[in-house]
Amino acid sequence: MTKSKAPIERTLLLVKPDVIQRQIVGEILSRFERKGFKIVGMKMLNATKEQVGEHYTDEEGYLIETGEKAKKGAIARGEDVSNWNSLERGKIIRKNNIVYLTCGPIIAMVLEAHGVISGVRKLLGSTSPAEGDVGTIRDDYSYDTFALADYVSRATRTMFHASDSVENAEREIKIWFKESELCSDYETVAEKIFFDFGWDHSDEE
Repeated sequence: MTKSKAPIERTLLLVKPDVIQRQIVGEILSRFERKGFKIVGMKMLNATKEQVGEHYTDEEGYLIETGEKAKKGAIARGEDVSNWNSLERGKIIRKNNIVYLTCGPIIAMVLEAHGVISGVRKLLGSTSPAEGDVGTIRDDYSYDTFALADYVSRATRTMFHASDSVENAEREIKIWFKESELCSDYETVAEKIFFDFGWDHSDEE
């Protein structure tokens, strides 16, 4: 069969320590497989502070952007942001994320499909889990919110990290995987159905 030239993306998915400790990994990952996303890399590891520090970069622009996103959320919750410093808040968020991802083992995965970056994030839902849409993974499995996390001075238990763009996916995958560890040279049923011209025609036609 002739293959479609439709664009294929890869995304990084990190399963965070709380998901593993709750023993719900398989139950949740089945939702990505049912969607048709292809697993091309997966490993369990104890992340180092150096790895996570590279993942959540220490660049000023990134920290300010992170702080600004948090500020928008604080404004939406009606909090006083008159003394808000986005750079300093970004540093706090980064530090909390490093603690979160290194407090226990994680699972790093690479998923591949057409539209997989936006598709994975849609399935996961809001990074403030209980404020996401009903039926999303985070809303189904967590009642955490940004407000609760701020109240007890910790990272929000987002359960997963998923790349938010093609560029970030490429950068992040290189942190957690060597190219030789990725296995994309096999075909899934979903690929057969969605990408093979003539799948629904007999060879006689």
